Amino acid sequence: MPKVKFIPENIEIEANKGDNLLEIARKADVFIDAPCSGNGTCGKCKVKVEKGKVNTQKSRHINEKEENLGYVLACETEVVEDVVIETLSHSSNMAGMKIETLSGPEDKKIFQRAVKQVTDNNMEFGTYVKKDYLQISNPTLDDNISDWDRIKRHMRNKLGLSKVFCRLPILRRLPHILRESDFNITITHIPRGENKTTIINIEKGDTTDRLFGVALDIGTTSVAACLVDLYEGKLLAKASSGNSQMKYGADIINRIVFSTKKNGLEKLKHAIIHETINPLLEKMFNEADVDRNEVISFVAAGNTTMCHLLLGIYPDYLRREPYIPTFVKAPFIKASELEINVNPETFLYIAPSVASYVGGDITSGVLSSGMWSKDENTLFIDLGTNGEIVFGNKEFFITCACSSGPAFEGGEISSGMRASSGAIDSVSIDENTLNLNIGTINDEKPKGICGSGIIDLIADMMKTGIVDRKGKIKKDVNTDRIRFDEHDIGEYVIAFKDEWDIEEDISITDIDIDNFIKAKGAIYSGISTLLNNLGMDTDMIDKVLIAGGIGSSISIEKAIEIGLFPDMDHDKFAYIGNTSLMGCYLTIMSEDARRKMEDVAEQMTYMELSADPSYMDEFVAACFLPHTNIERFPTVVNKVS
Repeated sequence: MPKVKFIPENIEIEANKGDNLLEIARKADVFIDAPCSGNGTCGKCKVKVEKGKVNTQKSRHINEKEENLGYVLACETEVVEDVVIETLSHSSNMAGMKIETLSGPEDKKIFQRAVKQVTDNNMEFGTYVKKDYLQISNPTLDDNISDWDRIKRHMRNKLGLSKVFCRLPILRRLPHILRESDFNITITHIPRGENKTTIINIEKGDTTDRLFGVALDIGTTSVAACLVDLYEGKLLAKASSGNSQMKYGADIINRIVFSTKKNGLEKLKHAIIHETINPLLEKMFNEADVDRNEVISFVAAGNTTMCHLLLGIYPDYLRREPYIPTFVKAPFIKASELEINVNPETFLYIAPSVASYVGGDITSGVLSSGMWSKDENTLFIDLGTNGEIVFGNKEFFITCACSSGPAFEGGEISSGMRASSGAIDSVSIDENTLNLNIGTINDEKPKGICGSGIIDLIADMMKTGIVDRKGKIKKDVNTDRIRFDEHDIGEYVIAFKDEWDIEEDISITDIDIDNFIKAKGAIYSGISTLLNNLGMDTDMIDKVLIAGGIGSSISIEKAIEIGLFPDMDHDKFAYIGNTSLMGCYLTIMSEDARRKMEDVAEQMTYMELSADPSYMDEFVAACFLPHTNIERFPTVVNKVS
């Protein structure tokens, strides 16, 4: 059997002759970026054959120079003999293994604003979980009742709780903890009505000052979490990483298709829990010096597909007409059932979804935005892998989902990456000299370009005449940043490797720009179709709230210039961060907020864009810069070259 060795991971695995190289990498848990899930269309699973022989298909994504150097597409390659494969460094830009801690003044500001949405509407803020320190009398020959009865007696006499329950894992720990602590223990319990409670944790000694919860946003491309002190509502740690499911496809459709393959659903579940969520939790626990068993509250939100995959529920009917989910409101689920590394007795609450393509991340986001309590007409836009739009006020909500793909988070872009350290998040091109300036997150060396940087770049390429209104790079522009391959595909270099001392050039191609134009076209056409169905226009929008992973550095002016957003007064726009994570935080800290989120989910009217005959016309018209109907963008007309 041929042996396949991956470098720099230094992982070796045996394979059968003729096995697909991408599938071998997946089996070996080696990350190779494959947004199209191995369909051969995206060209991002590029690897280098350092040694050995393979059979591979010719591809327009591999130019002649790369072919001579041994580059192949993993999804189009079969193993013939022992080989050594170099996985490319740019693949890690979107990988799920890198974890970054993200805390600071901006986080505090965002969470303070979210809390204000609760307190301003007279909602109670504080955890419903209780901790009590018990100093229990030791057993004797005269007082020889069972350990469990001894605890219940104490709680009845001292706390007035006549009905006390627990589950088997608590009983198993009980004899040791009681005797190791000389019967001085702290119990964590959840009240269940008058005089009733359920114990979910027992600790030695007095730990009544320590009580923690986790809020989790499960995005298709990125996953973010925060660790919260449930007494003070304080943010103790926050971390994010790429979703490790990306190796099975960048978008939800490719992942749904993969889930139908042998062991596919189990692999996707393992990737999100064991390769993404648990490492994030471990990172935060170590930073904040918190033990996993002290975490007794856990709220998660994600789109409907992500929630199905998290629970290991077959999702294929989500993509098949009439697009029916297995659930929109999941039951409370014990962490131990999913092997999530918090207290095993902790119940996981999943934010309720609305429909197959509008999930709990949106209901959670609408909750934290506060638009449910306002008279003004608010347009809420989540710029994630699956773009969602909500329009309404305290009287009504209508929502739809746009198949925008992962471009806003750097997916399906040659040098794309999430909005993290080293990402190019701002770009400007001088209209006279064509000189280019870039800014990166944390002022690090550029590693790739994220969504906000791509918006800046395309807007300025359009204004300076580097691209036409279809987004095609022009050949007659006098700059050394433009080059064309043998397939006549244009490429614009954003950062030269020699200039920045990086491993390879960071660039954007005709194909990348086309992908991004389709993504922005999906959002704009979704907004237009939704408003048209209500008999309204953009003049009737009082406020636009932008959420999602695209980054707070997004330029509203340039987003309008490329036709992502309607041409409106810039003062109406506001970026409000990861509203899904904020909504989960509020739900941890307030039962009133949880109930309001469920009300929001029930209040939303879902509009299926694929069933609207006007949507495709709107989408096609929006796939230009900024739009085929330039009159919709009066402030942009004079800027279009």
